[in-house]
Amino acid sequence: MHKKLDMKSTTRTVSPHKQVALVAHDHCKSELLRWVKEHRDALAHHQLFATGTTGNILSRETGLSITSLMSGPMGGDQQLGAMICEKKIDVLVFFWDPLSAVPHDPDVKALLRIAAVWNIPVAINRASANYLITSPMMTHEIDIEVPDYDKYLSERL
Repeated sequence: MHKKLDMKSTTRTVSPHKQVALVAHDHCKSELLRWVKEHRDALAHHQLFATGTTGNILSRETGLSITSLMSGPMGGDQQLGAMICEKKIDVLVFFWDPLSAVPHDPDVKALLRIAAVWNIPVAINRASANYLITSPMMTHEIDIEVPDYDKYLSERL
């Protein structure tokens, strides 16, 4: 039986200018590109990150400034997970293909788990991405609860 972590939470203030991660599985890259083009003006107000291939396609096709990380299967999903833990990603837009198995599926699940742990908004398809990008919270300063990992560690010593 697993013991549940007794993790206290704290509040993190997120700027009106969000740090947004854009990710898409191969079969979903064209759909994400279409979505980014439709919401280009709104996305231009935020700092954008993406896994390798997706970032290069989006940047080339939209002219948006996007920081491209490694390709997902080569570690990009894990890089984004680390950035979420470091509070360097505020929103995750991940168009994933639920009908295709991908070799790096454990990395994908880990990325989604970390996003849930650190309580960041996640869109997994066009409908949820539309909700996120049109939310007033995307352009306002907001407070979110996050694990108080520093306090947790200090109590363990």
